[in-house]
Amino acid sequence: MKKDKITIYDISKKLNISAATVSRALNNNPKISEKTRALVAKTATEMNYKQNRLAQALKNGRTNNVGIIVPYINRSFFSSIIRGIEEELNPNGYHVIICQSHEEEENEIQQLNTLLNTQIDGIFMSVSKTTQTTDHIRKALEENTPIVFFDRKLEFPGVSSVVLDDFKAGFIATEHLINEGCNRIAHLSGDINLEIYRNRFEGYKSALKEYNIAYDKNLVIQTSSKIESGIQAVTQLWELENKPDAIFSAGDYAALGAIQELKNRKIKIPEDVCVVGFSNEPFTKYMELPITSIDQTPQMMGKIAAQVFLEQVKGNQTISIEKKVVLAPELFIRESSNRKLLKFK
Repeated sequence: MKKDKITIYDISKKLNISAATVSRALNNNPKISEKTRALVAKTATEMNYKQNRLAQALKNGRTNNVGIIVPYINRSFFSSIIRGIEEELNPNGYHVIICQSHEEEENEIQQLNTLLNTQIDGIFMSVSKTTQTTDHIRKALEENTPIVFFDRKLEFPGVSSVVLDDFKAGFIATEHLINEGCNRIAHLSGDINLEIYRNRFEGYKSALKEYNIAYDKNLVIQTSSKIESGIQAVTQLWELENKPDAIFSAGDYAALGAIQELKNRKIKIPEDVCVVGFSNEPFTKYMELPITSIDQTPQMMGKIAAQVFLEQVKGNQTISIEKKVVLAPELFIRESSNRKLLKFK
């Protein structure tokens, strides 16, 4: 037979105190002494008492659940952000529900609506590259559900975001290649319809201008975040009469593909061509030829996004605040672009 669930009345009977006292103790009410709270908690554990989370949510208007929507969960960047969010929220009693849009606007809309239907307390979101409409975002805001954008954002009054300074990242990556003696720098741009890739591209162009290097549109190729895309880009670039002496890729996977194709063509790296990637994926430092890459501090991005959310939900009311946090990028220089190392070999 199915065992009856333990209730606060069972605990109150065992301890000979009122059910109201048990309820307050389980909810850490400061009016209940620390000794009584500890005794109630110990007894509840011993009796295998489980709090009714739905009843709690109806009572205080909170479910203590938040949603995270990312393009893909199997990317180190996004999984690190999720880890950062969890590390900040879990000690505060929050649980996360993770959704993937797979870069599809329709998926993103459906998942956001599903989260809203579960009475979610907040949503962390990195927008898909195909998202054009914003009605689903407006719906969440109208329902007073806090949204915090990270990495990829949309501009909404009163909505907070935590992003990388992608313009600066593009600039310092290109500047590094220039300082290594490169002046024909190709850029594998990613989809410039997305703000993050557009800003990296603008940073690349700004560095060229700063060092009086002419911009050549033939050296810019839009790629996806795939190894095959980097291979195809090098194939296209090597059809040019005046070939590049460096490649700055807006993503590490395309950079890896570019390096594979350069090696197939017996082109020496970094002697003939320097390569810089973006994201500092774990594989970049473990390659036979470690890849120089921009680090996006994803775990820190997640932690700060969670901190911003916690500021918005202090007490029992959602506070209308807007924070625009921009994180500084860091360039990790490795053998794929460091010609100075050659002098010591």
